Amino acid sequence: METSTPVPLRPERGASLSAESGLRRSMGPRHLVMIAMGGVIGSGLFLSSGYTISQAGPLGAVIAYLVGAFVVYLVMACLGELAIAYPVSGAFHIYAARSIGPATGFTTAWLYWLCWAVAIGSEFTASGLLMQRWFPGVDVWVWCLVFAATLFGLNAVSSRFFGESEFWFAIVKVGAIIALIVLGGAALLGFHPLSETGNHPFLFENFNTDGGLFPNGFTGVLVTALAVFYAFSGSELIGVAAGETKDPATSIPKAMRSTVIRLLVFFVGAIAVIAATIPYQEVGLDESPFVTVFTATGLPFAADIMNFVIITALLSAGNSGLFSCARMLYSLADEGHAPQALKKLTRRGIPMIALSVSMLGGLASLISSVVAPETVYLALVSVAGFAVVGVWMSIAASHFFHRRSFVRNGGDVAGLSYRAPFFPLVPILAFTLCLVSLVGIALDPTQVAALYFGIPFVAACYVYFHFRYGRRARTHVPAA
Repeated sequence: METSTPVPLRPERGASLSAESGLRRSMGPRHLVMIAMGGVIGSGLFLSSGYTISQAGPLGAVIAYLVGAFVVYLVMACLGELAIAYPVSGAFHIYAARSIGPATGFTTAWLYWLCWAVAIGSEFTASGLLMQRWFPGVDVWVWCLVFAATLFGLNAVSSRFFGESEFWFAIVKVGAIIALIVLGGAALLGFHPLSETGNHPFLFENFNTDGGLFPNGFTGVLVTALAVFYAFSGSELIGVAAGETKDPATSIPKAMRSTVIRLLVFFVGAIAVIAATIPYQEVGLDESPFVTVFTATGLPFAADIMNFVIITALLSAGNSGLFSCARMLYSLADEGHAPQALKKLTRRGIPMIALSVSMLGGLASLISSVVAPETVYLALVSVAGFAVVGVWMSIAASHFFHRRSFVRNGGDVAGLSYRAPFFPLVPILAFTLCLVSLVGIALDPTQVAALYFGIPFVAACYVYFHFRYGRRARTHVPAA
């Protein structure tokens, strides 16, 4: 544990920091909710949910996603209190730096930046590959550049324009999920007039498999639950956008509650419908289970419709990721832990240089995914997965030390505009469950690479900070 003293930051002080930074408070609760939804609802639900069902079984997959939603609730409860206390852009870095220590803040910021920079490149690549369905004669890299230019433009105009674009991006995905739940649910009740086949399961009869409720054993559920944590990553983007939010004390808690409820309904509802509709032996990664369910209902052009929706989902996640990357670099520069050029803003309040560097990082990971050996790209993706859980652990730990320091310095918890319930149980439980997921990775050969590359990366960040900023960090503690 670092030795720097946690310094509580009163809400009014945090607000002034944001105002001084020059970033604009132009987003409301609906923008925050859709930014978080856009970051979460992506290929993990549309493409990988079939693999989850095949490994855990129908009931096991539903349980795994319920566990994932519970962990998201715990992390969001911690995040809500912190985001109001520190309403600054790129806030994960600020939370850890002020509540735990500057080295942890530095490491958290670079972990999260790397996570999304790698993800941006993978989103571009996947979108370009899906476009081959309609334009087989156009190279993938052409579509990657088109999508990169589009997302850069959306982020470069203004934070409000970004919020609006993400709002509409996310609506397409949410609409697809609602349609799946409604149409798939109707089919499970026996209503499928457009289908030409007569083999349709009724309600949850698919849950009783030949191997019982857990055909691959309960260990399959545990391993899958670890992967489900990654599927929920992106919900923490509300904290990144806190510094550009109107009335954070009201907007952030409202957005937190809405996000958790919607994720629970959409993720668990969609997985339940898919698992009840398709036999678990027949789902996998060769086809989106959404396409399979829509086809089973007899919906015309299901494959083309879902191909479009999945591309939109990938670009939406990339849009949120680029926003997050730029704000993390801006925040690092604002704290003096990155080149000051990254702190420069346009007249519209956009950190353009930080945005450009983040886009270059995304394009670099894209290039590595195309021309570098497969092991290199897998290493980058492993670090990204490791980083997400690491950031969640940082949020939980930051909340624990922030609240403890706040009380010790005479703060009145009852006077907080939002406080996480059941302290200290919530942050301790959130931290523990995330830690268990990292320990469990060591038992899974397909995920253990995350530890091989993630732990040395974290260690390198701490070592670099010690030699580059350590002495100054020990002698300068930000004032409350």
